Amino acid sequence: MDIQKGKPVSTGMVIGKAFLLESESIRIPANYITDESYAQREIERLRTAMDEVVEELHSFAGKLREKTSAKIAEIFVAHAGMLEDDSFRKELYEGIEKEKYTAEFAVTSAMRRWREIFNENDFLSSRVPDLNDLERRVLRRLLGHESEDLAGLQDEVVLVAGDLTPSQIASIDTGEIKALATDGNGPASHTAVIASAYGIPAVVGLGDITSKVAGGESIVVDGTRGEVIIDPDPETCVRYSNRHRELEESERTLVEEMRELPSETQDGRQVLSLVANIESPNGLAKALQYGAEGVGLYRTEMLFLDSDRMPTTEDHFHAYMRAVKQLDGRPVVMRTLDIRADKLIGTEPELKEQKPFLGLRSLRYCLKTLDVFKPQLRAILRASAFGEVSVMFPLVSGVEELEEAGDVLDGVKSEMDEAGEDYDPNLPVGVMIELPSAAIGADALAEHCDFFSIGTNDLIQYTLAVDRANEDVAGLYSPEHPAVLRLIKMAVEAAEKAGIPVGLCGVMASTPLYTPLLVGLGLDSLSLAPPQSLPRIKKMIRSIKFSDAQQLAARVLEARGPGRARELLMEASESLPEVP
Repeated sequence: MDIQKGKPVSTGMVIGKAFLLESESIRIPANYITDESYAQREIERLRTAMDEVVEELHSFAGKLREKTSAKIAEIFVAHAGMLEDDSFRKELYEGIEKEKYTAEFAVTSAMRRWREIFNENDFLSSRVPDLNDLERRVLRRLLGHESEDLAGLQDEVVLVAGDLTPSQIASIDTGEIKALATDGNGPASHTAVIASAYGIPAVVGLGDITSKVAGGESIVVDGTRGEVIIDPDPETCVRYSNRHRELEESERTLVEEMRELPSETQDGRQVLSLVANIESPNGLAKALQYGAEGVGLYRTEMLFLDSDRMPTTEDHFHAYMRAVKQLDGRPVVMRTLDIRADKLIGTEPELKEQKPFLGLRSLRYCLKTLDVFKPQLRAILRASAFGEVSVMFPLVSGVEELEEAGDVLDGVKSEMDEAGEDYDPNLPVGVMIELPSAAIGADALAEHCDFFSIGTNDLIQYTLAVDRANEDVAGLYSPEHPAVLRLIKMAVEAAEKAGIPVGLCGVMASTPLYTPLLVGLGLDSLSLAPPQSLPRIKKMIRSIKFSDAQQLAARVLEARGPGRARELLMEASESLPEVP
């Protein structure tokens, strides 16, 4: 028996037989065209291959939207966008025309150059596997190779691989592949994103698991602890098998037990609502199944990323109405476009930025491009006539930005009044607290809006100057850092003073370790993802006293640093009943 430690990226536990995925590598030598008359032929071969891959990627993305979520489909839409980019294609064609490369070598040469560029950038380096995946797709088309398919497995297996490309992981048949274990891939990788969305236990970053496991060998994947056990002894197998059955049964029981109960503490503190984050209406059914009381964060930008054109007012309206109808009177908060300018359809190359997270993104972009912003606001207003809809502006830095966004919203209302279109005249307007400046100035913001939603993912990033996707500094990304918690507390106190509700979304909201702390800080609602976390969080809330949570929050706020803060949270969690 051999126990290997890695990084847990999707919780759960599975015992099964290992399926060892051989490394897929296509090596192209430095081949050149000897007859110049062949250049146009090579360009046409390459153009055809890329067009076919683009069609394949969009088709794949469409299937994934139905199967999982728009967030996963976005990966493949982005891949297609690179192949569709005129400047990228021009680089490839010039390799053929000027350097006399064959079509295959033009692809390999260009991708090598792009890999070097990506590897020089901390943010982009994690996307090198995407380039590799894209290169393999095009080369397979040019060479006539069949694409590797993981969807046709006949037996239930644990997939063991070096690195999984987005194509490989997304082609997984969840009926047969029960868990994942990989040498590489980080906790912020597409493997982690997709495995979590599929509900497949996964451990990544194992180093050399592929050299230690034989195909067909028994293997345990513990996605909660980040452990993989190779060739477990009979006693271990029995222990994990029993634990697996217990977890499955407790999960079903917990969902049924918690679904209709209020999310209140033992001493009567009512957490107003446990709601869900969604990326499209496709995710609503599962959220409601797990007991979501509404949607606290509808990420509307996925509608932009899923299309090959800018969405119209009608496109927005039809998507929003699907959500409103499914919610059947439950509330939904529509967050306006929250994305970088360089990721949008139709943006010019010169919009690409060296530091996109500090540049033209989210509300900043919308206020500069009203032809993008106003159609979305109009659709949200139209949908508000049919349900309990709110609008929320992301990445607000201060009152002036909020007022400018409010003026645009009022202008759209005036246009709708003239056109005789219905909307809720009292549409609630909220602000996302994601920047230190917003938290510090929350008292002023509270005078100009109807609610706050604290976006902890960005608030932590901007407060601590840490990119959580960068594995070199990801360990410094600390939700429990006292500086972050004090900013949250400032926003909560400002909301309380103004008499407006304040919620919180982000990974922190869905992590049971932080639940007593967040209750103690005075949050009114938590917006969760994935929805499977909702019953656990509700049970945690119902197992604590508000007075105890307040005392815990006070101690953590006074901690010297994140290490001590985490110790306090761990001590508190050990005194609570275990939540499966």
